[in-house]
Amino acid sequence: MSRSSRLLSLARLTGAAVAAGALVAAIALPAVGGSGSLVVSAADTLNLKPAALEEPPLTQTSVVYDAKGNRIAQFYAENRKVVALDQIADVMKTAIVAIEDYRFYEHGAIDFEGTIRALATNLTSGGIAQGGSSITQQYVKQVLLNSADTEEGKSKALEASYARKLNELRYAMGVEEKYSKDEILRRYLNIAYFGAGANGVEAAARRFFGVPAARLSLAQAATLAGAVQNPNSTDPQLGKQARKRLLERRDVVLDRMADLGRITPEQAARAKAEELGYKGVRAPNGCEDSPYPYFCEYVRYELLTDPAFGRTRQIREQRFERGGLKIYTTLDPAAQRAAETAIKKHVYASDHAVAAEALVEPGTGKIRAMAASRPFGRSARRNEISYNAVADKRHGGLIGFQAGSTFKTFTLITALERGMRIDDGIKVTNAYTAPGYASFKNCKGQNMGIPSWTVTNDEGTPGFKTLATGTWGSVNTFFMALEQRVGLCETVETAKSLGIARADGGPLQEYETFTLGINEMDPVTVASAYAAVAARGTYCAPMAIAKVSEAGKATSYEPSCREALDPEVADATAHVLSGVLTKGTMSGVGGLGRPAAGKTGTTDGYATAWFAGFTPDLAGAVSIGDPRGSQRYKLTGVTIGGRYFGAVAGATLPGPIWKDTMIAALKDVPASDFTPVNTARFGGCDQNCAPARADRPQEGRPQEGGPREAGPEDGGPESDGPPESRAETGGPRGPGSAEHPNGGHRGGPWR
Repeated sequence: MSRSSRLLSLARLTGAAVAAGALVAAIALPAVGGSGSLVVSAADTLNLKPAALEEPPLTQTSVVYDAKGNRIAQFYAENRKVVALDQIADVMKTAIVAIEDYRFYEHGAIDFEGTIRALATNLTSGGIAQGGSSITQQYVKQVLLNSADTEEGKSKALEASYARKLNELRYAMGVEEKYSKDEILRRYLNIAYFGAGANGVEAAARRFFGVPAARLSLAQAATLAGAVQNPNSTDPQLGKQARKRLLERRDVVLDRMADLGRITPEQAARAKAEELGYKGVRAPNGCEDSPYPYFCEYVRYELLTDPAFGRTRQIREQRFERGGLKIYTTLDPAAQRAAETAIKKHVYASDHAVAAEALVEPGTGKIRAMAASRPFGRSARRNEISYNAVADKRHGGLIGFQAGSTFKTFTLITALERGMRIDDGIKVTNAYTAPGYASFKNCKGQNMGIPSWTVTNDEGTPGFKTLATGTWGSVNTFFMALEQRVGLCETVETAKSLGIARADGGPLQEYETFTLGINEMDPVTVASAYAAVAARGTYCAPMAIAKVSEAGKATSYEPSCREALDPEVADATAHVLSGVLTKGTMSGVGGLGRPAAGKTGTTDGYATAWFAGFTPDLAGAVSIGDPRGSQRYKLTGVTIGGRYFGAVAGATLPGPIWKDTMIAALKDVPASDFTPVNTARFGGCDQNCAPARADRPQEGRPQEGGPREAGPEDGGPESDGPPESRAETGGPRGPGSAEHPNGGHRGGPWR
């Protein structure tokens, strides 16, 4: 009997045992071509018994939602969304079965007719020329391919060998015992690759035609069914020839459906007359595609770096990029719109300077908004930036900007904690020099005083300054003297208790000018510190993720809070800072029409500018600086937002941005009052009262009116001094310079 006759006779045999023996005989036949014979031992190699297939969860898209449940971003290593069988059009199921395995609902785990037909072809060709795989076998192959985590493993899952085919058969038998035919078909349609980066029928339907799988037409279903045979050859992204091959495959499927009686010849003809209709709908992937890219980046880095979301970095990455997570965040779309609108009003995307803002909820630490003036991305032509301008290095940022006089608040708090009253004060001049090296000690006990170095005000009225008036006027010399009195290390510890940490992740610079804001910060960190004052001393770590759902199991995350300040100290701080808006450096801008408080910050030489403020319901911080190098490209003689500025101070742009943001963000929130200050504890003065002299200089206050380039309390021209402690690239240099071991920071206008 000829080889072909023997093979054809096998097709008539029935029963699994007989078929297995027949398959052994067929495989044992010598192959045509090559240098020898392929002989497979039935006893050692062929064991056609069901084998359990390990089926890891399919790689799916992770989706990020805002606090209202709106989708704001998605991430995937493979573009896939798993759907139920009733979410797939019937015509799609019909088309895939017709072209791939028309006897799928009739045969068992192994389609012996198809397998033997393929073996006959293979033996004649001398190799593996035809697969003969059932849909179940194809599903098995896809599972093995997806499970391989190395290129070697993927190659093994695809190798053209009888050993692989036999393993697939064993696994297929196990799958058929485990699932119904409908379930196998569902799993196959969700795992199959269709080309154009689309994995699974749902992603393919949306990618190819812009519709869900449930709404596929006959022509569309036939197109996708035709694509699975060789998706790399028919990938419509590859050009005209690939699209032509895909169209031809579609028509083959339609003809096959008609031949099998699944559709009429007329239906096939009408569908074949349609154009391919490929739309190439791009599936967003990553933060560049998010409407809120900076917040999205914060969430992404949080998921990848926080052990709460996985023991190792690899586990966290796999969960995020492959696990199909549903990530519910704290972002409030109304607050986000408010921040974006305010920034766009004052700073253009085309400007060199970058304005960045974060809004944080007091008492929870929930980040409600993160916005910046420049678009997120890598296009220099569109003036995009590829780092998180609102966050620290751990969350995708760089080194941040020096925070300026926003740090004076921590010295104020320390003074109140140490028993000073609101009207206690110090008589100062326009120049301050440390009395001795031991006048300031860092938290290692090292002397940080520089008796040879002078800090100046440049503008402003000298005289007796109280905690209130010194803060309202942001008087440099007053705060240097106050920090000397209450302690440098004590002020640093106060800042740390409120979550203050450098944006670059390095240790805080504990120099005598700490109170003037020499440390580089990010808006999220500063806003969170000020939110603690608003929450009566309760500091809550910044929080962006509220809940993560994975495979139907949800894990909720609670705020991480602690009491950082005595509540009455926080009340007194809020009382003093509220005067900044009405009597101090922000009086020209004005308040919110509701209880509010804050502090301006302008660094030496107008390198950067800040405003940090709060109401009982919301806190925010705004920074502005030039990312090309804030010390080289200072905010003097610049055009920002279409307006020319001789100099940009904290009340010039950051203050108005904060004010516009807060008014809009709190529009529908009833006004809340601060807790009144305990006047018995903090009212009046005690041991540091103003001198009882008729000729004592009167306290000055800034000019009234709108935002200005630089008012009396915003500082004046840059003073002479040693070079800054940071290179123009923003990279760290040593902690000091030869001229000034205190960090090289000048004593000019820190507001």
